[in-house]
Amino acid sequence: MHELLAAEVHMIQPTMDNLPTWRLPEGYRFRSYREGDIAVWLALHHDAEPLFRVEARHFDESFGAHRNALADRMFFVQTAGGEDVGTITAWWEDDWNGRGAWGRIHWVVVATAHQRRGLAKPMTAHALHRIAQDHSRTMLGTDTRRPWAIKTYLDCGFVPDPKERGLQQVVLGWSAVQRTLRHPAIAQWLEGDFSVDCL
Repeated sequence: MHELLAAEVHMIQPTMDNLPTWRLPEGYRFRSYREGDIAVWLALHHDAEPLFRVEARHFDESFGAHRNALADRMFFVQTAGGEDVGTITAWWEDDWNGRGAWGRIHWVVVATAHQRRGLAKPMTAHALHRIAQDHSRTMLGTDTRRPWAIKTYLDCGFVPDPKERGLQQVVLGWSAVQRTLRHPAIAQWLEGDFSVDCL
């Protein structure tokens, strides 16, 4: 793999039409957040987050003001035996960067032992369908050192945010990702050929 350059980037899905419908592999199921699941959430991130240490304060900063919404918007993937092996949240932003209301794919993680088993795409699709109940567009933040997570998002219909095309570090980061993924949506973005709504 090519060396990856660190850049915090955003990806957008400007419409919620034609959402993917991937299902979890056999032996896995979704469940919703239950009171006290912060411990499960932290354990999953401690196991599988390679770039920084996730702490309880990250949970509080992201969800503390709207904990009552978690049962409806935070999902966990379980094995048939009841082991929690992944989590994703179908969140929202009331006014993202002055661009109005957006849905948000937030805090996605799959336990190390269960990666590469086909969980990430069904998780993302599941969250997108929940977001579509309230929002006509969605976004997410990620890091260009996560190329395979980015591939999942691209496959689910996300594209790099056109409004970040003028940021040098972001362009360098996407260029590094493209050397690994060689994806047409990234190529279009790098060339300045935006075929999507730039809102």
